[in-house]
Amino acid sequence: MTCAWHLSSLETLSLILHLGCMRPLKAIKMKEISVQELKQKIDNKEDFQLIDVRETFEYETSNLDGENIPLGGILIEVDKISRDKPVIMQCRSGKRSAAAVMQLEQMHGFTNLYNLQGGILAWQQEFDPSMPVY
Repeated sequence: MTCAWHLSSLETLSLILHLGCMRPLKAIKMKEISVQELKQKIDNKEDFQLIDVRETFEYETSNLDGENIPLGGILIEVDKISRDKPVIMQCRSGKRSAAAVMQLEQMHGFTNLYNLQGGILAWQQEFDPSMPVY
C-alpha cells in the first residue's frame, strides 16, 4: 500500500512515521484546544470527556482528573470513548495525545476529538506551578 501524505508540519510527519501507514490521506487537520479553553470548560461545568493517554505511573504522579487510557491501549478500549460529546485527549506535552486523536479519527471515524495543546506541562505552567511534573 502506498501512502500519499500531504503534511503541514514536521511534528505531524513524525507522528505518521510513528503510527505507520494506516491509509492514504488528503490532508491532516487536527482539532486542538488550549489549556485556557479547557479551564473555561471545567469552570463552566461543560459536558465533555477528558482522556489522559499517559502511562498509569505518569497519571499517578499528576493528573487533571481525566480518565486514564494509555496510548498503547487506546484502540482496544475504544468503547470507553464518547462519540456524543467533545472528547479532549491529553498527555505530558501533546504529542502522544495527538497520536491518539489521529489513530481514532483514521481507524474509527471519530469526529469529536480535540488534542490539548502542550499537555499537562502547559497546564502546570499556566495554572498550577506546584503540580509535580517530570
